[in-house]
Amino acid sequence: MSVVAAYVYGDGKRLRAIDLAVPASLDLRDGEFAWIGLLEPSEEELRVLQDRFGLHPLAVEDALTAQQMPKIDVYGDQLFVVARTAHLEGEEIGYGETDIFVGPHHLITVRHGSARAHIELRQHLEAAPAHLKHGVDYILHAVLDFIVDGYFPIVEAIEEEVLAMERHALDAFLSRDEVTRIFNLRRELMRFRRILGPMEEVANRLEHHDQPCIDPEVRPYFRDVGDHVRRVASLVEGLRDVLASVFEASTLLEQQRQGAITRRLAAWAAILAVPTAIAGIYGMNFDVMPELRWKYGYFAVVALIAVVCAFLYSRFKRAKWL
Repeated sequence: MSVVAAYVYGDGKRLRAIDLAVPASLDLRDGEFAWIGLLEPSEEELRVLQDRFGLHPLAVEDALTAQQMPKIDVYGDQLFVVARTAHLEGEEIGYGETDIFVGPHHLITVRHGSARAHIELRQHLEAAPAHLKHGVDYILHAVLDFIVDGYFPIVEAIEEEVLAMERHALDAFLSRDEVTRIFNLRRELMRFRRILGPMEEVANRLEHHDQPCIDPEVRPYFRDVGDHVRRVASLVEGLRDVLASVFEASTLLEQQRQGAITRRLAAWAAILAVPTAIAGIYGMNFDVMPELRWKYGYFAVVALIAVVCAFLYSRFKRAKWL
């Protein structure tokens, strides 16, 4: 069975468990609602819930295929909310999907590829009857807030890696693998940003628009979800900017180092050109040349070479080419 947890609640307390194999356990009394959590359910299991709670066929089909972007669909007096979960898989961001059926007396979550179960969330809400008493709309807020809070560890882990890259880029050349990692991170953050936009829209619609099953007193709670999404989006944009600056800084530093090496080589080439030119002239096979048979000619030429080379060295040193 793919049922992770299924209970009936009333007056902020858990009343009894639900067994999908026993249709009578799905019957609800006044003031009660069902909260059912499924993990990658079969079509037969969803059909049982569809028949009992009147789930729309299109929503059930979306929950089975699990290939949706975050959205809200309204079907009569029920809501179908799609949220995307995210988690780190090695050096990449993996994505899952949580589909939420919300009705006047039921909330059904269908998880696909999600790395975080809702058991801890359920226990937290059960420990706060005053909140659980609000009903399915408050649970919807809690589930969305739980999903969005799962984004922060991803951003924080990437932030640590990016800051380490930034420090390393100022001290040494970036290797080919590090440059490749920068572009991979930017691609992952772009994909992540495409998820955050629709998630923010979902929170905004739940906060600002009248929706079935959403009490006006609970709508302000969704503002907190939207704020968290916007905060994550701001962090993602900041990380993308830092990655771009790391690459640009590394490129500029590399160009600066290459320029310094080029100037150093040019300076030494100019210094070595002096003895090369003088030696080349006096190495020509002419019989008549000035000072060719002078007793001190050799010492004079060597002294001239030393003086000129020392002068050039001092000038290049002063110009910081050496």
